[in-house]
Amino acid sequence: MGDMESSEKELNLIIKGDVNGSIEALKGLLEKIDIEGFHVNVIRGEVGAISESDVTLANATQSILIGFNVRPTASVKALADTQGVEIRLYSIIYRVQEDIEAALKGMLAPKFEEIVIGQAEVRETFKVSKIGTIAGCIVTDGSIIRDALVRVLRDGIVVYEGKLASLKRFKDDAKEVRQGFECGLSIENFNDIKVGDIIEVSKMKEMEVV
Repeated sequence: MGDMESSEKELNLIIKGDVNGSIEALKGLLEKIDIEGFHVNVIRGEVGAISESDVTLANATQSILIGFNVRPTASVKALADTQGVEIRLYSIIYRVQEDIEAALKGMLAPKFEEIVIGQAEVRETFKVSKIGTIAGCIVTDGSIIRDALVRVLRDGIVVYEGKLASLKRFKDDAKEVRQGFECGLSIENFNDIKVGDIIEVSKMKEMEVV
């Protein structure tokens, strides 16, 4: 007699965001979604960076992890990969709704996927007149590429998104600086770089739509 129950399908989500307002807005939108007997169940919605315990909970509850204006550290991402937990990262609220609705309809095929190609840690900063703040960094993962999208992460939360204004290896302009090497960089229209910030570099990769 359990036919009614079996026709109700749930998509479990865990939402981590930068501010409470975003999380409440997302929960409100997502919990209203009802597509062909599917509905969304938000298991956890909290402010803060995506943590290893979020990944563990997502694995245990078969949830998708949604990050809104927050990014996972390399170790959290590695844990998610080994546990087969999907982390989706967003910065626009209605995109989350569109994506989840598409996932429920079984037609989620993003035309572009964002690939993180490198991270660097800020070790020191210099104020230079007419240029702004230059950050002395060590590349901790992958490589930093001059022409790419960059995010400034502070305690796992995105504080700025933009482009590099300059990338130098010693005093020479560089197109790319690889893991293990030091570099100096500045970011267009952003001077509030602090020691300990992580500079994350990513690029959009066209997906094959099946």
